[in-house]
Amino acid sequence: MRGKPARVNTFPDYAVVIPTTGRPALRTLLDTLGAAKGPGPAEVIVVDDRPQGTALETPEGVRVLRSYGRGPAAARNVGWRAAKSDWIAFVDDDVVLAADWPARLVADLARLPPEAAASQARIVVPLPGNRKPTDDERGTAGLETARWITADMAYRRSALVESGGFDERFPRAFREDSDLALRVVLNGHRIERGERVTTHPARRSGFFASVKAQRGNADNARMRYKHGVLWRQRTGAGSGMLGRHALTVATAAVAALAPRKRRVALVAWAGLTGAFAAQRIRSGPAAPGEIARMLVTSALIPPAACYHRLRGEIAARRSLAPQAVLFDRDDTLIHDIPYLADPEQVRPVDGAVGLVRQLRRKGVRVGVVSNQSGVAKGLIEPVQLTAVNARVDELFGEFGTWQVCPHDADDGCGCRKPSPELVRRAAKELSVDPSRCVVIGDTGADVEAGLAAGARAVLVPTARTLPAEIDRARREALVARDLADALRQAGVGT
Repeated sequence: MRGKPARVNTFPDYAVVIPTTGRPALRTLLDTLGAAKGPGPAEVIVVDDRPQGTALETPEGVRVLRSYGRGPAAARNVGWRAAKSDWIAFVDDDVVLAADWPARLVADLARLPPEAAASQARIVVPLPGNRKPTDDERGTAGLETARWITADMAYRRSALVESGGFDERFPRAFREDSDLALRVVLNGHRIERGERVTTHPARRSGFFASVKAQRGNADNARMRYKHGVLWRQRTGAGSGMLGRHALTVATAAVAALAPRKRRVALVAWAGLTGAFAAQRIRSGPAAPGEIARMLVTSALIPPAACYHRLRGEIAARRSLAPQAVLFDRDDTLIHDIPYLADPEQVRPVDGAVGLVRQLRRKGVRVGVVSNQSGVAKGLIEPVQLTAVNARVDELFGEFGTWQVCPHDADDGCGCRKPSPELVRRAAKELSVDPSRCVVIGDTGADVEAGLAAGARAVLVPTARTLPAEIDRARREALVARDLADALRQAGVGT
């Protein structure tokens, strides 16, 4: 499905990847793509994500791969890793492409600046004009304003390689796209909204679809563990309703467990549930079936949401347990002596040696990420810095990686914290994904470097830590009393 050979080098080279569960709309999509006007893709790859089944019927020239029911994140990874093009255009199997979609995609890609890693289409969801939309239709309509969805999203292959692709621990078509995009942005790239328009028909689901959709709360838990408490603001996900659902569940629990407060609790539960149902009913058509559906599911959604969030918290804590801890050196592992050049003056922070050794016994990898501007200032010779770090290794045991920035603040280097570069280098040397690392330090730069790399971060303030740095860490990361408390909060302490 490639364009004419003479035009291959004129336009951005792209492949189309379509994950599918075999929906009937797939064939229509492929036929439209095959007849579309404009520079064609290098190849079209359909990834069959059904656990089993007969082979898909696809037009000639379409490449079909299998991901065996592992979910859309895994299906997309199978597709883009098999492709060789500079750009990978991910398209959902139930969208409707315009007749000139290839030309519009190529135009969007051609106008991107070098720092842009992706181009997102403008999604349109047709809704009925003669009535209010149903609950299913309102849910699909949210795609029009959603940030970073992959219904029609093209990524540079290099950005996918750099980020590692989609996180396959997201088993549903929910949050896996936001997670990838946020990691790409944190790597210093931009995601632009293109001019091409893609239509996404409203989904039709069963009576209890909104209850089943609460499984996404487990993915929200994983997002919080991966990206911190500000993940909603960073991804434009909105505030969510978990707090309200938890209050509804709490009133039901009081009614069941506290007989003396049962009447008051039941009234509170009925009020919260009724208000939730009324809000949903007002937004939709006044059809008897839709009203009945809203009444029933409004009572079931709060406990379902809380159950799946709790399940997700437990699963995320287990699967995202840190594999490595990266320490700042001065005032975190050893007492800070400005521009320390004498190995004999190295004094470990109380308890730090034992804590680091405990981590090693648990199989947790350890490393050091440290700014040492004294080298650039001429106050420390490189050989002296090496000797001091060797003394730290002698006292603590050998660290798996030392990543040191010897530059000054005005040198314009790319490695000095709060840049994430030292953290990324350390994670790579330890063969650990940055999301499975914890960065512990005493300054805001340590926290910012960790978060920017996609790691968790814990601030252990000292007398030199600025109040503004502590306030920001409380909002975006963790703040601990001491090193032992930092490891406990990070999930690797005793």
